[in-house]
Amino acid sequence: MTDRLLDLANTPWAAPIVRALRLPRPRVLARRTAPRSPQEFAGREVQVLEGLGGFAAASCSEGLASQGAGLSGKGSLHAVVVDATGCTTADSLAWLHAQVPSAVGRLADSGRVLLLANGDAQGPEAAACARAIEGFTRSLAKEAGRRGGTANCIYLAPSALPALAGPLGFFCSDRSAYVSGQALRLREAQAAPALALQGRTAVVTGATGGIGIVTAERLAADGMFVVCVDVPATAAALDALARRIGGSALPLDITASDAGRQIAEAVSPRGGVDVLVHNAGITRDRTLARMTRAEWDSVLAVNFRAVLAIDRALDEANALRPDAREICLASISGIAGNAGQTNYAASKAALIGYAEERARELADRGITVNAVAPGFIETAMTDRIPFMVREVGRRLNALMQGGQPADVAEAIAFLARADAQGISGQTLRVCGQSFLGA
Repeated sequence: MTDRLLDLANTPWAAPIVRALRLPRPRVLARRTAPRSPQEFAGREVQVLEGLGGFAAASCSEGLASQGAGLSGKGSLHAVVVDATGCTTADSLAWLHAQVPSAVGRLADSGRVLLLANGDAQGPEAAACARAIEGFTRSLAKEAGRRGGTANCIYLAPSALPALAGPLGFFCSDRSAYVSGQALRLREAQAAPALALQGRTAVVTGATGGIGIVTAERLAADGMFVVCVDVPATAAALDALARRIGGSALPLDITASDAGRQIAEAVSPRGGVDVLVHNAGITRDRTLARMTRAEWDSVLAVNFRAVLAIDRALDEANALRPDAREICLASISGIAGNAGQTNYAASKAALIGYAEERARELADRGITVNAVAPGFIETAMTDRIPFMVREVGRRLNALMQGGQPADVAEAIAFLARADAQGISGQTLRVCGQSFLGA
């Protein structure tokens, strides 16, 4: 779908007109959607800032260098990593003001900033300072967005340092183009191989939708065998997708009583599921006073009840392999709410809570469970939104534009990787730092 303002704001003859009219001026975002490379940062210069008393800078430098990053600190920068784990007193926060602006000023367009906060802060003042870094990140992200850049925050303790390389590779690269202003917690985990998807088995529900197609393609590009699941009415498109990516098609209504059993049987010859993506979802929008019981039930059935039933069947069949990755597609609507979407918002918020608790239940098997919450993503569904409402939805984020299905697929591919094992029970928003529920 064409974003004409984005095109005009980045066309030499039209850009002065956009400025004169004081319209939003979104930048073209640098994106990377090719399969992951061991040298993800080859040719990219990254600077690591080390605050007094911080404990993460050395691990950051080692992790970035192992992925090909230059660390000389010279010239234009692709990313800046700020080790603020030593900021545990009110006075120490002044270091952010003293050191960060000069480095951020050298960032190229679509530059990345990643701040690291102390996730093991002891005492009220230290905990307050860690949260201050998150607030600093969110405001910095809104400033960086004017140039197509992002800023994000990770809380971590020293015990989580072995799990840092994977998040560095995502948040400091062009794969996180539409993820900004977010804060995640990195749990204790062992170092994992950077590339470990080859030959593994993924299941993607709702595979013929805008996000589903790109997600299936993205996981297949990383070497996974993808079981593509969608309703029988899409059988032709489903089969074509499966053939194109070298996977298999499973036409199936996920609300059917035996849906979970059918999925378990489909993956049994391959030894089970390594990556499970609950992507299928529907909307039946109407204000609560006018919403029918059928509209309520249908949305909850597809978006939430089917996830419960499928997981229950897979658990009974012991079909989730050790160290598997489960990813639920939530929505920014489940965080901020939307008028006319009480059913949809309830179902998506439920998935956020479900991922958090299920992650605890499966942690002893090395399985991670997370949610991805897209914001305004340019799909056929958003193309049907009335023009003015669509324009408002596009602009109400720090990057002043809608995201692409590939942005969501990259977030899923990141969480599916072995080196994302330190992230579980959390929600990763792919919303350009939406001003709604940000």
